Amino acid sequence: MQSHEIIKTCFANSSPKALAAELGISQSLIYKWSQPVGESQSGSKNPLDRVCALNQACSDNQLIKWLAAQADGYFVPNKVVHSELDALNPATHEMVSQFASLLGAIAHAGLDERITREEAADIRQRWDTLKSFADGFVNACERGDFDKMKEIEKQWQQSS
Repeated sequence: MQSHEIIKTCFANSSPKALAAELGISQSLIYKWSQPVGESQSGSKNPLDRVCALNQACSDNQLIKWLAAQADGYFVPNKVVHSELDALNPATHEMVSQFASLLGAIAHAGLDERITREEAADIRQRWDTLKSFADGFVNACERGDFDKMKEIEKQWQQSS
């Protein structure tokens, strides 16, 4: 979805007039933010575009992490899984291994019927790593990379 389309989805919960009043800006600016930007378009660069540009300029995702925290969430980047480097079986093994590691950390932390801040931080780190890897795995599956890996593996086995 484009940023102007995201802005437009805000109109479902609040009118452009109410949003403009809440933000202390003109109603016409809200409408401009919700339209595409381009030579033949009447839209205006919106705050989402600017935040994206600022985040890219900083290149460390601290801005996005902060925004996610403001929404009571966490930013976890996707791990890119490349078929040239990651075959299906090692990738699935890695995902299961990371999940087992997370469950082990949870089980170990809960042995004394309490979880310390350090244990919680460790669990969070393992969870974020698993989410990142799993999403990269799903993205690779959606791109069909693993189907290609199976064909390459079959050809290799036939030539051996």
